[in-house]
Amino acid sequence: MTVSQPARHSTMPTLFVPHGAGPCFFMEWNPRNAWDAMAGFLKGIAATLPAKPTAIVVVSGHWLQPTFSVTGAARPGLIYDYHGFPPHTYELRYPAPGSPALAGRIAALLDDASPGGQQDFQRGFDHGMFIPLKLMFPAADVPVVQLSLRNDLDPLAHIEAGRALQVLRDEGVLIVGSGMSFHNMRGYGDPRFASISDEFDHWLTAAVELPPTERDRALQCWERAPAARLCHPPGAEEHLIPLLVAAGAAGDSIGRKVFSDRVMHTTLSAYRFG
Repeated sequence: MTVSQPARHSTMPTLFVPHGAGPCFFMEWNPRNAWDAMAGFLKGIAATLPAKPTAIVVVSGHWLQPTFSVTGAARPGLIYDYHGFPPHTYELRYPAPGSPALAGRIAALLDDASPGGQQDFQRGFDHGMFIPLKLMFPAADVPVVQLSLRNDLDPLAHIEAGRALQVLRDEGVLIVGSGMSFHNMRGYGDPRFASISDEFDHWLTAAVELPPTERDRALQCWERAPAARLCHPPGAEEHLIPLLVAAGAAGDSIGRKVFSDRVMHTTLSAYRFG
């Protein structure tokens, strides 16, 4: 009698990636090469993974809900939640399948943990998901679910949400926080913010690279960091908080900076755990 063995998967890292400005990678920009380095980084991510992911969970800074929510549709549509860009950018496609089974599992994991969670069967994929994934996994052949932030943006709650999902990494699921390490809309393009963004970036990198327990404690108190509120104004830190979910899901994995570039006079960075 042959006893079937459970499938073995490579343990995935968790990531925090910058997703750029709207559909910036798919249009002309001034200067023309402003986003080239970031695009190259995103295109190279798949080759750094231990295997092709069984599925991807994207935590986007563009979806906030009273309760952590996860896309539950089998074929979510796209939400073009950017404004004033060229017409062709509203025709971009990313036909990746959803995963109702994984969405249900995530909702249950979150519901069993203190953060709580629910499925949303109507929500589509916003540009915090499909813009970076068009570069990272252009074939769109890996199932994707998108996880919202909780609209109170409580740091500890988002770290705990990540912790609830860390078991998925051992099943080959890639957890990606999609946002921006600097996101003050008034600061982009202003040379005065170059040193300000550098100051916060230095702190953020040092925090990410701490031992896991110290890391999570530091990130929970990110508002106390130098220049924190100049880089992420009060009530507008939704582009940083996906990093906290990625850090929580990292568990005991060590974090490190894997990309940084100066764009529009500000420093933008990406981080990997594991």
